[in-house]
Amino acid sequence: MRRFSWFNATSLTLGFAFLYLPMVILVIYSFNASKLVTVWAGFSTKWYAELIRNEAFLDAAWVTLRVAVFSSTLATILGTMAAYVLVRANRFPGRTLFSGMIYAPLVMPEVITGLSLLLLFIGIGLDRGVLTIVLAHTTFSMCYVSVVVSSRLTSFDKSLEEAAQDLGCSPFDAFRLVTLPIIAPAVISGWLLAFTLSLDDLVIASFAAGPSSTTLPIKIFSAVRLGVSPEINALSTIMIAIVTVGVISASLISKRAAVRQEAETRNAERG
Repeated sequence: MRRFSWFNATSLTLGFAFLYLPMVILVIYSFNASKLVTVWAGFSTKWYAELIRNEAFLDAAWVTLRVAVFSSTLATILGTMAAYVLVRANRFPGRTLFSGMIYAPLVMPEVITGLSLLLLFIGIGLDRGVLTIVLAHTTFSMCYVSVVVSSRLTSFDKSLEEAAQDLGCSPFDAFRLVTLPIIAPAVISGWLLAFTLSLDDLVIASFAAGPSSTTLPIKIFSAVRLGVSPEINALSTIMIAIVTVGVISASLISKRAAVRQEAETRNAERG
C-alpha cells in the first residue's frame, strides 16, 4: 500500500482549498453586519431577514423551482423514451440522424441553442414566459437523461423482458413491470441531473425568459453587475446549505441501502 506522503497531503489540501475556500468566505461574509461585503463589521443575520422580505428574489426563486420541476420531468420522460429506442430498436431509416439530434445539445454552445430557440419562439408567435423556459430547458437537458438511461439499458439483461412476455405480459407491461423498476435508479439520476442543470442555467434562460418570468440565476447575475450585495451572499449560503443537506442525505440513504443489501446477502448465504 502506498504511504500518504507530504506531497499527497499538500496536493489534497491545495485542491480542497481551491474548491471550497471561496464558498467558506462567502458563507462567513453572509453574516457580516456591514453593507460592504469586503469589510467585516460584526456578526449579524439581518441580511437573511432582508432576503426573506425581498419579493423580487422570492418570485425569481419560485419561477426557477417551477421551471426546474416541469422541465426535468418532461426531459426525463422524453429522454427515457429516446434511450429505449436507441438501445432496443432495430436499425431503422434515419437512426444515425436521430441519435445525432439527440446528442447534439451536448456539444452545441449554449449561446447558439438559446438564440435558435429564441428565433423559433418568435417565428411561431409564442410569447416568452415560463412555458418557453420549460421548453428550452427540456430541449438541452433531455440529451443528458438519454445518455444516463442508455448506459443502464445497454447492460440490462433482455432475457428478463422476454421471460415476462413469455408469461403473458405485453411489451408495454413488460417494460412497466420489469424494465422500468430495474432502471429506475438511472431514471432518477437523469431527473436529478436535468433538475440541477435547469436550476443552474443562465445563458439559455436569458434568451427564453420574458419580462415577467425572470429566473433566479438571471436575477443574481443582474444584481451582481451592480455590485455584490450581502443579500446575494445570504442567498448563496442558503443554496449551499440545501445542496449540502441533499448530498449528505443521499449518501446516508445509499450507505444504509448497501448495508441492508449486504446483510440480506449474508443471511441468504447462511440460510
